[in-house]
Amino acid sequence: PDDGSRRATHDEETGVTEPTRESRRENPSWAEWVSEDPTRSQWYVDRIRAMAARGDDLGGEARLVNALVTPGSRILDAGCGPGRVAAALSALGHDVVGVDLDPVLIAAAREDHPSLRFEVVDLARLSLDDLDVTPLDAIVCAGNVMPFMPDDARRDGLAAMRQCVRDGGRLAVGFGAGRGYTFEQFFDDADAAGWRLDARFSTWEMRSPAHDDGFVVAVFTAVAPR
Repeated sequence: PDDGSRRATHDEETGVTEPTRESRRENPSWAEWVSEDPTRSQWYVDRIRAMAARGDDLGGEARLVNALVTPGSRILDAGCGPGRVAAALSALGHDVVGVDLDPVLIAAAREDHPSLRFEVVDLARLSLDDLDVTPLDAIVCAGNVMPFMPDDARRDGLAAMRQCVRDGGRLAVGFGAGRGYTFEQFFDDADAAGWRLDARFSTWEMRSPAHDDGFVVAVFTAVAPR
């Protein structure tokens, strides 16, 4: 029988070896994945650092969000990981705070971007008290954050994010298919939480959905919850 032993996949481009482990669930949450393999958080940190050192373009999400808001906007990087999107938005002149439930990722974000603020927060329980700011102008949620949330926490997370944004504020979310959270369910959850869908793309460079039906980038405006 499969004992769930860890295997490894080497990324030739970044030089970073990805740990993998057979999960008890087909689509585990990030917390479950890390619980089963505690090395995964550091692998992700190393991967992002290697990509940055190589000079990869890591600013696509920030460029899209920058186009949605006015200069100097208050923006939350929800599920910020090691802080790459928050750092890019800060470099564009915005007031940014990042949150993630993984303390290893937050520690790396604080180390790599010491001038920015990062907090360990569960998105399903997010509140303005956690952020100690006035209502936000926008939120970005990139890097497959939504499907990595527990099944019963995704709608709560979208609702919590809505409560942290001013009326008329914006939300940009991107994630891939085949991770246990269909795009249709996501759009239903967002609508119920008070997010009006404004545009749908298949990349952060705003290509049409026909370009790639395996990834979604959605832009919303905060309205009254239904």
